[in-house]
Amino acid sequence: MRRYGKHTDEDDIRTRPGRRNTRPRTNIRPKHEDAAEGLVLTVDRGRLTCLVEDRVVMAMKARELGRKAAVVGDRVALVGDLSGKKDSLARIVRIEERTSVLRRTADDDDPYERVVVANADQLAVVTALADPEPRPRLIDRCLVAAYAGGLAPLLVLTKSDLAPPDKLLELYGHLDIPYVVTSREELQNGTAVARVREQLDGKITAFVGHSGVGKTTLVNALVPQEQRRTTGHVNAVTGRGRHTTTSALALPLSGSDGWVIDTPGLRSFGLHHVDPAQVIHAFPDLEPGTEGCPRACSHDEPDCALDAWVAEGHADPARLYSLRRLLATRERKEGD
Repeated sequence: MRRYGKHTDEDDIRTRPGRRNTRPRTNIRPKHEDAAEGLVLTVDRGRLTCLVEDRVVMAMKARELGRKAAVVGDRVALVGDLSGKKDSLARIVRIEERTSVLRRTADDDDPYERVVVANADQLAVVTALADPEPRPRLIDRCLVAAYAGGLAPLLVLTKSDLAPPDKLLELYGHLDIPYVVTSREELQNGTAVARVREQLDGKITAFVGHSGVGKTTLVNALVPQEQRRTTGHVNAVTGRGRHTTTSALALPLSGSDGWVIDTPGLRSFGLHHVDPAQVIHAFPDLEPGTEGCPRACSHDEPDCALDAWVAEGHADPARLYSLRRLLATRERKEGD
């Protein structure tokens, strides 16, 4: 067997051809500088529906992207057939840097992150005031995920004709979260839609909520040209609706440059991926007070500097309570 030293002549070395006798493999990937820009609208079993200029183009992920997956809201670069004609297929060769990411895990013990939406400006947490009953712990978890992912939260409370919103609004009042209260009658006559639109114009908004709260009904009212099937009924025993939206879908907001992203109904919202240190960024009035905290402070322990910061009058005690409630929500189940 012939052995080579450090200083071999390249001509002495044989290059083993590929199994298909093609050109030698290389680690240099093409830059695809002429690729077209697109927006991922929905993902279905490996096929991605993208908007390229004014055309809807079907695409698949290029092998060179490896395990990196594109999700709804991603801005991508595409090559290939971009005509949008039937049976045409483009190829996604690059996923651009994301400005925000909404992630969740199946539960708090599951390390596998699921990216729900990318590049959204805000997260609209939709909850019914009755039928089904509100689940504050699930709302808290959605808020934590929004703060951690760089999305501004928005509360949308539905079915106010069945129960008043006062108690729930009092719970979140000190978080300074914008909110909209709607009733079924207002959805039918359009007044609620107008109020919600005021919060959505010019923004990309992801809608989340557990089944039966009227999320998809609201999305259909906002985007009447794209009707999605709504939940048929709420189970009288469990108080939960049946999933009808099975995949996230980005829809252009009528008469606006905003976008609405409808997501599947939630059963749970795990926060295994969330670093508790990120949540404090949503409380700019409290954040300076953490400078005196011990290293790796949970902000809910005896020597936390926030207690003294609030006692000195720098912030409202209710804000500190809200922060600690959100931080503690990872330790509780959604139904608590």
